[in-house]
Amino acid sequence: MKKRLHNPNLAKIHRNYTVEEAAGLYDVFKGTVRAWIKAGLPVLNDKRPMLILGSDLVAFHQARRTKNKQKCKPGEMYCVCCRAPRKPAGNMAEYQIITEKIGNLVAICPECDKIMNRRVNFSKLAHVCGEIDITLPQVVQHIIDNHQSSVNSDLKQE
Repeated sequence: MKKRLHNPNLAKIHRNYTVEEAAGLYDVFKGTVRAWIKAGLPVLNDKRPMLILGSDLVAFHQARRTKNKQKCKPGEMYCVCCRAPRKPAGNMAEYQIITEKIGNLVAICPECDKIMNRRVNFSKLAHVCGEIDITLPQVVQHIIDNHQSSVNSDLKQE
C-alpha cells in the first residue's frame, strides 16, 4: 500500500497528544502512530500514556513530506509513473494555457510513454524550458509575434 503524506498543519504546536489523540487527529489507527514513534517520532517519555509534543508531530510530518522531493532542472519534467525528473521524449513539449499568467507544459516520458505535466508561469517559460522545443497555442504565438514586431519597429524608429 502507498505511504500517505499527512498534513502537518493539523497538529497544534503548543499542545501535547496521546497516541489515541494523534490517531484521531490524522484519522489513522493507533498502530500507525506507534509505527511513527518507531520510525523516529519523539515522545516525552517512555511511560504510559506516551505523550507527543505537537511541535514534534508537525516537524515529523514536514520532514517526511520533504524527504523524497526532487527538483526539476531546466529542461526536465517530473514523471509521476517513473517517480523521477526526466527530459521529455524528442525534447518536445506543448504549452497549454490555464490562466493569463500560468499554463502547463505537457510532454511524453521517454521511458514509460506516459504524459508528464509541469505547471509554469508564462514569464518564466524560457528559463524552465531549457533546450525543450515548446509548441505554443496560436493565440500566444500571435501575441509574441506582435510584441516582437512592435519592439523591432520601435528600434527602427529610434
